[in-house]
Amino acid sequence: MTSAEPALRARLAHWLKAEWLLVLFGTLVLLLALADPQPPAHYAHWLQLPTLAGLMGLMIAIQGIRDSGLVQRAAGALVTRAHSLRALGLLLVASTAVLSMVLTNDVSLFLLVPLTVAIGGMSNLPVLPMVVLEALAVNAGSTLSPIGNPQNLLLWQSAHLPFFAFVRGMLPASAVMFALVAALTVTWLPKGRVTLDAEALDHHRVAKPLAAVSLIALASMVVLMEHGLALEGALGLLVPFALIARDSLRRVDWALLVTFAAIFLGLGHFAQLGVVGGLLDRFDFQQPLTVFLGGALVSQVISNVPATVLLLDRASDPIALAVAANVGGFGLVIGSLANLIALRLAKQPHGLRLFHRVSIPFLLVCAPLVYAAWRWLG
Repeated sequence: MTSAEPALRARLAHWLKAEWLLVLFGTLVLLLALADPQPPAHYAHWLQLPTLAGLMGLMIAIQGIRDSGLVQRAAGALVTRAHSLRALGLLLVASTAVLSMVLTNDVSLFLLVPLTVAIGGMSNLPVLPMVVLEALAVNAGSTLSPIGNPQNLLLWQSAHLPFFAFVRGMLPASAVMFALVAALTVTWLPKGRVTLDAEALDHHRVAKPLAAVSLIALASMVVLMEHGLALEGALGLLVPFALIARDSLRRVDWALLVTFAAIFLGLGHFAQLGVVGGLLDRFDFQQPLTVFLGGALVSQVISNVPATVLLLDRASDPIALAVAANVGGFGLVIGSLANLIALRLAKQPHGLRLFHRVSIPFLLVCAPLVYAAWRWLG
C-alpha cells in the first residue's frame, strides 16, 4: 500500500458522503436502464434539458454576483437596518415568498439564500434555520402564481385557465401555507436584537465589472427562460465568464447540475414504469381527496413536478392537482427540487437532518389545513 492510498480513500469517502444523492440517483438510472431499456428519445425527454440549462445559467450568474462582493454589500446594508432577529427573519421569508411568485421558486432561492448566508457571516442570524424557513417559504409563495413553479406552469397551460382564475383557486392554499411559515419563523427564531460583527462589515469591496456582468447575466437568464431560450442563454454566458471570471466558473457547483440530471432521468424513467401506472389505475382520481392525497404522497417519492406529469391525465381538476403537488413540496427533501437547491446553496452541516426535522411535521400540520381551506374557500 502506497502512502497516497489512505488519503485517496479518505477523499473518496468524503465525496461519497457529500454527493450521496448523485450516487443514489446515478445508480437508479443505471439499474432502470439495464432492467427496462428505452429509446434515446425517451432519455432526452426525461433529461429536461431546458430546465438544466436554466439552472446552469442561474448558477453561473449567481456565482459571479457572490464573487463580486455584491451579495455581501447588500447583506451589510440590510442587516445594519434590522432591529431584531425575528423581524429580519420575517423580512427574508416574505421576500423569498414574494419573489417566488414573480421570478419562480428556484430564482428566488438563488437570490435569497446567498444573501442569507452572507448576513449570517456578519451577524448572529442562525443561517441553517433561516434557509430551511426560506425553502418552506418559496414553496408557499410559488403556490399562488401560475408561473411560480414548473408544476403550476404545466397545469395552468394545459388547463387553459385565465391567470387570475388560477390565482383565485390557489389563494386559500397559499395563504394557509404562508401563515404557517410566518408563525414558524416567529416561534423558531430566537428573540433579541441583531448583533453585528463590525470587522466583517468592513471588508466587502465590490468588483464592479464582475458585478455588472453578473447582474446582466441574471436578468438575461430570467428573460430567456421565460421565452424558452434557456439553453442559448446558458451557453452564451460561458464566453464572457471564461474571459473575465474563470475562477467564478470553476467555483460553480457543477456536481449539483449533474445531480439534477440524474434525478430527472431516474424519476422520469421510474414514473413511466408499467407497474407504477398499474398501481395508480386502481384509484379514482375524480375524487378530490384522492387527488389531494395521491398528489402529495406521490410527490414524496418522485418529487412534485414528475408527480404532476404522472397524474395530469388522471385528475380532471387542475386546481386540485396543483394544490396537492404544492403541498407535496413539503415533507421529504425530494418532494421539491427547490429544497435541494436551498440546502446545497447554503452548504451548512447537518442541513438535511434539520430540514426533515422541521419539514415533515410541517407537512403533517399543513396538509389537513390546506385541504380544508381549499375545499371550503376555493
